[in-house]
Amino acid sequence: MENFFLEKIINKKLLSNQYNDIVPNGLQIEGEKTIKKIITGVSACQELIDIAISQQANAIIVHHGYFWDKESKYIHNFKRKRLKTILSNNINLYSWHLPLDIHSKFSNNVQIAKRLNISIKGKILPYVLWGNLHHEVSSTEFYQKIEKVFKKKPIHFSQNAPKKIKYIAWCSGKGQDFIKQAYKFKIDAFLTGEVSEETIYISRELGIHFFALGHYCSERDGIKSLGEWLNKKYSLDVTFIDIYNPS
Repeated sequence: MENFFLEKIINKKLLSNQYNDIVPNGLQIEGEKTIKKIITGVSACQELIDIAISQQANAIIVHHGYFWDKESKYIHNFKRKRLKTILSNNINLYSWHLPLDIHSKFSNNVQIAKRLNISIKGKILPYVLWGNLHHEVSSTEFYQKIEKVFKKKPIHFSQNAPKKIKYIAWCSGKGQDFIKQAYKFKIDAFLTGEVSEETIYISRELGIHFFALGHYCSERDGIKSLGEWLNKKYSLDVTFIDIYNPS
């Protein structure tokens, strides 16, 4: 498949032109014209690039790419090494950020709902969903479910929270500040990737459970599901690389 055509079909599928993002979505760095093998991952770190080279891939698709709005424009140190490695090996680097947080099928948030058996009832914000479990569970049961599904112990805070959990709101990644908007939907728990110092106080004072999966863990399944679609729909050779990141 031609590299710009791959960008076109993914842009169309993810409705990328609808979003005003803080990072360019699509083909960020042009490489070899014909795509032969694709590596997908959460972030375009050096380890992912090196694995792509070792597996003779000439395309990388990630959720967290380069050229963020507030990022330094200087190309020094690790940034220089990453770009030099990509360019010298003629690799195409693609990235989709907000489109993979919002999409109705592939988004990180939809994937979280699927994996935790949450019925999606609506949106609080485009990237914050709410819904319910099929039946009430204790916070211990829900914690254990998260740990089993994501193979990671989440941060959990429950002071003043209800004994049972049924109604939940969630946002992948750095979504902890949305706990304030989510509370208005009469939820029992809020789940996201990261936690800030003030989040614990807010959770305690609002009287709801707070769970943090880790930014990486909460955004692993969106890019993975996109790759699976490319493989099934277009018979492309796509491999997801899961690089350990405790954050």
